[in-house]
Amino acid sequence: MRIVLVTDAWHPQINGVVHTWTYMQKTLTSWGHELIIVSPVGSRTIPTPTEPDVRLCVEPRRHLLRTLAGRAPDTLHIATEGPLGLAARRLARQRGWRYTTSFHTMFPDYLQARMGIPANWTWRFMRWFHRPSQRVLVPTPTVRDTLAAKGLGNLHIWARGVDTERFRPEAGNALPYPGPIFLSVGRLAREKNLDAFLSLDLPGTKVVVGGGPDEARLRRKFPGAVFLGMKPHGELARYYAGADVFVFPSQTDTFGLVMLEAIACGTPVAAYRSEAPMAVVSEGRTGVLHDDLRAACMGALELSGTDIRQHALEHSWTAIAARLLELQVPADPKREKADLDWYPQGAV
Repeated sequence: MRIVLVTDAWHPQINGVVHTWTYMQKTLTSWGHELIIVSPVGSRTIPTPTEPDVRLCVEPRRHLLRTLAGRAPDTLHIATEGPLGLAARRLARQRGWRYTTSFHTMFPDYLQARMGIPANWTWRFMRWFHRPSQRVLVPTPTVRDTLAAKGLGNLHIWARGVDTERFRPEAGNALPYPGPIFLSVGRLAREKNLDAFLSLDLPGTKVVVGGGPDEARLRRKFPGAVFLGMKPHGELARYYAGADVFVFPSQTDTFGLVMLEAIACGTPVAAYRSEAPMAVVSEGRTGVLHDDLRAACMGALELSGTDIRQHALEHSWTAIAARLLELQVPADPKREKADLDWYPQGAV
């Protein structure tokens, strides 16, 4: 089956959207599907305002048509709401293709925090963008309920997974800093709320892995923290496994794959009681959620790594890929789902 994925987020970006679709690419192609990825790679791009390392396609329709090369999709999924997503939406509407979309990021909150754009303006755009979608894929019940309250419909839960072979307790040793080690991994941007973590009075060492537009400011403001910069995704397991607590201070993320990766390494999570941690963390088992982030950090130190790991084993990427296929619809409205080679032998 030919699956066309349109995404404005792709390598070399490092974020949850890219990680998710990279695992989907690996799994779906191993099942025999033809996966055409339409991303900014290979096109003329410009930097995103406030995110210069994130590139946006400047000729999205031309790039989309060139990548498709006359091949019609069996299924079409539009993963992001950027220039390529808009071009794919328009092309699908013109050609009568049905498609699905996914909601990965709370852009209304991000744009308001970064650029002062009123959130209600962006929510209006989100309703318009996703309205024609046959199914809008969301990561958690909480996000589904939030979007429903904002007027979006056709919402279906599509969770996230973790590579439990790569992310495991044996992947690393104790990090070479005074313990206990409190670790944060992710983009260094204002909406990630790193100030809340780095300003805490905690024993041991605070370690930050990642880069982003807020890195220079954070380094200046918190010289006592250890900033290790960007690391390849394949190297993250040694940091998760070598830490005592993984700290997730964001209150705007929709899921937070990094928490699931830390849990797979047997490292407890400390976070605010907000929607992403509540979707991933089993309270008192894999982490501690609290309105006081310091209390969450200290409480997480008491949890057992063996019990934590067991929770992650329930979230395989194979199951997530199977759920993605289940939620797709034939692009041609005249075709039935049964007509397509949906699940090759041995896929699930």
